[in-house]
Amino acid sequence: MTVVSSKEFVSNEDKYFDLAMNEQLFIQKGDYTFIVARTADKKRVQEKTRLKPDDDFRRAISMDEFKARAREVVTQAYNRYTDERNNSTRSTTVS
Repeated sequence: MTVVSSKEFVSNEDKYFDLAMNEQLFIQKGDYTFIVARTADKKRVQEKTRLKPDDDFRRAISMDEFKARAREVVTQAYNRYTDERNNSTRSTTVS
């Protein structure tokens, strides 16, 4: 296991990539630590990094649509709250 600073890693990338082939390599930058992971199959890595849209992505909504829906929900909740508050005030004043 080897731990290096990000500055040291950038200065000697080839050295540390070669080292990572045989042992765990950790790179520290500030309060963060990153792990350099290797794979035995280059083709697998390339296939995994090419992400394809899925059903969740197709169902996604835009930020504008989210804001409109959120505004509607908050407005409805506020109206229910004020209606309930007004009804409870009326019932106490009528009694």
